[in-house]
Amino acid sequence: MANLNPILLRSSWCHIRGYIAVPQRKAIPLKQIVVRYSNPASHQWDASWSQYLDSQDIAKAEKLAQCMQVIPDFITPEEEHLLACEIQPAFKRIKYEYSHWDDAIHGFRETEKSSWSAKCNNVIVRVQEIAFNADDQVMPHVHILDLAENGYIKPHVDSIKDSLKSLTLKFVSFKFCGRTIAGISLLSASIMRLKLDGKPDDIPIDILLEPRSLYIMKDSARYNYSHEILRDNESYWKGNHIPRGRRISIIRRIEPHK
Repeated sequence: MANLNPILLRSSWCHIRGYIAVPQRKAIPLKQIVVRYSNPASHQWDASWSQYLDSQDIAKAEKLAQCMQVIPDFITPEEEHLLACEIQPAFKRIKYEYSHWDDAIHGFRETEKSSWSAKCNNVIVRVQEIAFNADDQVMPHVHILDLAENGYIKPHVDSIKDSLKSLTLKFVSFKFCGRTIAGISLLSASIMRLKLDGKPDDIPIDILLEPRSLYIMKDSARYNYSHEILRDNESYWKGNHIPRGRRISIIRRIEPHK
């Protein structure tokens, strides 16, 4: 894994401080991604899941890899810079919040964006091409979640149910989107932790989300597992501390099936 160093991204109008990985690799061309990771509809993911999934329960992790995929270096450092700079003006007057309607997120701010520059739009289109099926109705607005350096996301389940009665977790998201979501990680590495059925004593599965990576979460990974983003003092990957800085997620969603 690339060493993490604090840097300041600069342009004539963009000033963003955060942790990003030192660039050592180029983004993977889309054609190579399609060949390597296959079509999302086929459920035939690449066998290298152990590079980004870690758990003491190997069988469970292997099963989860069928519906939780991470593609490293999905974008270039230059594309990361362009995206972060284009997003920054939307947050100029928005303060970080430390409460959420379902108490699931602390230290965050969020917005939606539907209009992009040509270069950034090319990235958004690439996400759609690799993450979704041809007949999926992709939502026009892109969800952007900005997590502060001291921010974190508590365990919650993305529910397809209209009622909370059958759910055991306190923190639950309603049916805002369809079966698949895909997100690009910017600025800081982080650890996403999943637990089957949201059970606190379940053996966790940790997922490494490096800057510039794309994660694709679908079906069972969304509805049968709780997921969270760990705070800095809990952010460890295979025994190594992964420093948490400011983290931006660019998330594409599809409409729920009627």
